[in-house]
Amino acid sequence: MGRASPLRLTLSAALAGVSLAAILPQAALSSNSGLAGQTSDDNPLPLVIWHGLGDDYASEGMKELASLAEDIHPGTFVYTVALGKDASADRSASWLGNVTNQVQTVCDALAAHPILSTAPAIDAIGFSQGGQFLRAYVERCNRPPVRSLVTYGSQHNGIAEFRACGSSDWLCKGAMLLLHHNTWSNFVQSRLVPAQYFRDPADYQSYLDNSNFLADINNEREPKNVDYRRNLASLTNLVLYMFERDTVVIPRHTSWFAEVNGTDVVPLRKRKMYRDDWLGLRELDDRGSLWFRSLSGDHMDITIDDLNTTIKDFFGPLDRKFGKPTFAPDEL
Repeated sequence: MGRASPLRLTLSAALAGVSLAAILPQAALSSNSGLAGQTSDDNPLPLVIWHGLGDDYASEGMKELASLAEDIHPGTFVYTVALGKDASADRSASWLGNVTNQVQTVCDALAAHPILSTAPAIDAIGFSQGGQFLRAYVERCNRPPVRSLVTYGSQHNGIAEFRACGSSDWLCKGAMLLLHHNTWSNFVQSRLVPAQYFRDPADYQSYLDNSNFLADINNEREPKNVDYRRNLASLTNLVLYMFERDTVVIPRHTSWFAEVNGTDVVPLRKRKMYRDDWLGLRELDDRGSLWFRSLSGDHMDITIDDLNTTIKDFFGPLDRKFGKPTFAPDEL
C-alpha cells in the first residue's frame, strides 16, 4: 500500500500546544462507571475507537483522542478496542489474525461490557482498517447499537496493492512473507489481516470465492444477508473520510466505496451495490445519513481541527440533533 512508514494514527504533533484534560491510561478509561445503567438524554454516548494497522490501543494518539472526546463532551466514556493481553499483542493482532474471529471477539466484549451494554447506544470511530472492522461489528452484531460511525481513510472497497515495509519493521516483513503462499490461499486468508480486505477487480472471481472477510461484509455474495443491510441502515450517521493525497491506501477512493479498475473510477452511486442497496447505503443516503468528507493530506494526516469537527458534529448526547450532508459527490 504505497509507502514504508506504518499505518499509524499519530496525533501528538497535531495536538501539540493544545490544553487537554489529563490523559488517562487504558485501565482508567475502562473503569469509568459514569454511564452505567443511565439512559438520560443529557449524557454523552460512550465512544468506541478501533485503531489502524500497526497501531495499538495504548498509543499516545489513542490516549489523546480519548482526552479530546472528554474535553468536548464532558463525561464521555471511551473504550479503545484491544486484542491481546498487552499493547504489543494488540499491535501484532493488527497484522496477524483471522479478522472474522477478531470482530466476533469485539462483539462479545462490547455486549458483555458493564457500561457499554447498558448504554442506549454508542458512537464509534475507526481509523484506516479499524473503520471497516467497526462496520463489520455493526452489520454482524450491533449490540450495543451504534448511532454514528465515523471512518477515516478506511478500505471499504478493499485495497489493490500491498504496502511496502520499513527496513526495521520486522512484523510487517514477516506478515508480507505470507503473501508468497498466495493471497487467496486459506492459510493467508485466515492469518494475514491486510490480505483479508485485498480486492482486485481484475481478478474478481478469485476474491469472491476466497475472501475471508471483505466479500462477506460488503454483501457481494449470494444470497444477500438481509441482517447486514438492516443493521447498517439503522445508523443515524455513516461518515466516510477520504484522504485526497493518500499514498498508503491504494486506491484512495475505496474510503468512499468507489470501484477503481485501472484508471476507471466508478463512484458509489453508480455501482450496482448502491442501486440494489446490498448494504443499506442507498437508504442512508436517501434520508441524509451518509456523509462524504475529505481531508487534503496523506493517510492519517489529521489535524486537531479535523478531530474537533468530527467529535462536535457526530458525537455527544443521545437527544442531540444532526444536520444534513451538504457535499454529495457524483464523481470522485
